[in-house]
Amino acid sequence: MKIALVSPYDFAYPGGVTNHISCLEHQLTLMGHEVKVIAPASSVVSTFGDKFIPIGKPRPIPTSGSICRITISPHLAPTIKAVLEREKFDIIHLHEPFMPMLCSAVLRFSHTTNVGTFHAFQHSVGYLSHPWSGYNFGRPISTIILNRRARKLHGKIAVSKPAMEFASKYVPGEYNIIPNGIDLAHFSPDVSPIDEFCDGKLNILFVARLESRKGLNYLIKAYKRVKEEFSNSRLIIVGPGTRLRRKYERQVKRNRIEDVVFVGYVPYAELPRYYKTADIFCSPATGRESFGIALLEAMAIGKPIVASDIDGYASLMTHGVEGLLVPPKDEKALAQALISLMANESLRQQMAARGKLTAEGYDWKHVAQRVLDYYVKVLNETCGKNESEAMSVLV
Repeated sequence: MKIALVSPYDFAYPGGVTNHISCLEHQLTLMGHEVKVIAPASSVVSTFGDKFIPIGKPRPIPTSGSICRITISPHLAPTIKAVLEREKFDIIHLHEPFMPMLCSAVLRFSHTTNVGTFHAFQHSVGYLSHPWSGYNFGRPISTIILNRRARKLHGKIAVSKPAMEFASKYVPGEYNIIPNGIDLAHFSPDVSPIDEFCDGKLNILFVARLESRKGLNYLIKAYKRVKEEFSNSRLIIVGPGTRLRRKYERQVKRNRIEDVVFVGYVPYAELPRYYKTADIFCSPATGRESFGIALLEAMAIGKPIVASDIDGYASLMTHGVEGLLVPPKDEKALAQALISLMANESLRQQMAARGKLTAEGYDWKHVAQRVLDYYVKVLNETCGKNESEAMSVLV
C-alpha cells in the first residue's frame, strides 16, 4: 500500500503531531508499506531521505498560549497537484485535516481515499477564527469550505474521546478512536539516568514546551511550598522556549527558590534518561490537552505522576492508580499532591508499577496495526461505494 502522511506543522520542529507521524511512518514502513511524509519544513529534514516531501515554508503564528508553525502561503496548489499526480497514493492520511493551509489544500486536490486524524481538544483562538480552519462558522465561506472538505474525508480518527467530542461539534459523523502510541523500546526503564542529578535529591521532572498553557508558573509556585517541606529536592525543567524561559527564571530568582534547573531542549534520543532520573513526573497543564503523550512516556519508564485533572489527562490515567490528578491552576493542591508522593516511597513504587502496565497498551506496534486495519476498512468501504455508483450509472 502506498500511504501519504500529511502534517500541517513544521516537521523540522519537535511537537506532538510531528512525533506521532514519525512513529507511525516507522511502523508502517516496517510492515512493508511505502510511506511518504508531506509537511512544511523550516530546515532540511534529513532523517527521512526521499520519503520526506517538503511543501511550503512554515511561519510562527502566535496563538493563545502557544506558537503554531504552519505554512500560510496561498500558492501551494501547483506543487500539491504535481506531487499527488506523481505519487498516486492509495490512501492519504491527514493530521488535523482542516488545518490551514497544507492539509486543507491537499484534501481539496486529492482524488483518492482520505483519512483524517483529529488530535486537538480545544484549538486556540487563532485557529478558531481563521476563515480557512473549517471550525469557524462566523463567515458563510467557512461553512461552505468545511462541507466541501468534509465530504472528501472518507474516514475520521480521534486520538481520544475529548478530541472526538470537540471535532464532532464541527465535523459530525462516525469516528474511530485510536490513541497516540509510544515506543516502549525507546522509553525503556533500562536506560541510564543523568549522572549529575543522581545525588540523593528527590527529583521532580517537567517536560513540555515552555508555553503558558503548560502551567509551569503554577508548578514553580507549588515547588516553593515543596522546597519548604523537602529541602533535599530538585525541580528539573526540560523543554524548548526562550521568551517564557526568561520570565520563569526571573520568577525563580525573585522568590529565591533553590534547586530549579532549566535544561532547555533535549533531543528525543536523550529524553528517556531524564524520565529515568525523576522520582516524580509533573504535568500541570491548564487545559486544551487532548491526550498526554508525556504522561505515557513517564509511565513507560516507571514513574508516578502528578498532573492536572483535565479531560485529556483524565482519559489516560486514573487518580490514585498511576498518579494523582489535581485541579488545574491550583498551586496549593499541586504542592500537596507532590508532597504526599515525596513522603511515601512505597506509594510511588506502586503507582510506577501500575503506570508501566498502562503504558504497555499503547505500544506503537499495536497502535499502528489499528491504524492500518482502519485504512483497509475505509478502502474497502470506498471501493464498494465506488462500484455501487458505477453500477447505478451503467443501469
